[in-house]
Amino acid sequence: MLLQRAITAAILAPLVILVILFASTAVFAAIAAAAFLAALWEWARLSGLKSVALQAAWLIVSAAVFVLLWMARFTLVAPAVIGLGVLWWLVACIWLRHFAYGAAPTLENRALKLLAGAFVIFPAWVAAITIHAGRPHGHGLALLSLVIVWAADIGAYFSGRTFGKRKLAPQISPGKTWAGAYGALAAGVVVMALGGWWLLDMRGGQLIGLAVLAAVTVGASIVGDLIESLMKRHAQVKDSGTMIPGHGGMMDRLDSVFAALPVFAAGMLLLNLFMAAG
Repeated sequence: MLLQRAITAAILAPLVILVILFASTAVFAAIAAAAFLAALWEWARLSGLKSVALQAAWLIVSAAVFVLLWMARFTLVAPAVIGLGVLWWLVACIWLRHFAYGAAPTLENRALKLLAGAFVIFPAWVAAITIHAGRPHGHGLALLSLVIVWAADIGAYFSGRTFGKRKLAPQISPGKTWAGAYGALAAGVVVMALGGWWLLDMRGGQLIGLAVLAAVTVGASIVGDLIESLMKRHAQVKDSGTMIPGHGGMMDRLDSVFAALPVFAAGMLLLNLFMAAG
């Protein structure tokens, strides 16, 4: 499985990097929307939405929301949606503490999970296009936001395998450990510091601010991973889908990214405001 995951990553990662660095924000937004719609479809199935007609309606409505958000990208709607995304992941931490909530396959729980899916996906997309459209380093920062999550995943994997004994959330995801979380934080902070030094030419106290943002971003990515694990546990499935060989579904691959993007975007906005005031 590790070999298959590595082969898939070796094929997809260069394509993702090329799109982020060289595509216009409009093209990047369209490709991201397609991937996020696939994740939304998987989320709907995890939520218990079994009707094909209702799934199709869910995707059509979601696609329309992406169009509306694109049209409003230069207004106050964008930062408001990003803020709602950050707020959602704080609420998600409470859900993880009460992990049995919403497990019963009732109509009310299905509706709540579909609403949660909207808060997972749409703020992440708005954050992604906002970062990508930024000047002068938008494309580089968009890539950096993903590389932080990728590095955190790698750090968590090897740190967890080597030192992992104490479980992080055994009732939700038995394979995750505190050692893995510490490895993820360390890897994310290092990547962010290097990116800030090389891409943004930041030094001293500015790098400390970036390190703090990296730690919070990685923490959010862990929460995103756990929330998807919780959804799969409620649905009693191993993977969200089979779209990506070795990785499961689109949701399996992007769960951490969905949580990291709004936090990263909000943090960069706050850092820029702080530096401008200084």
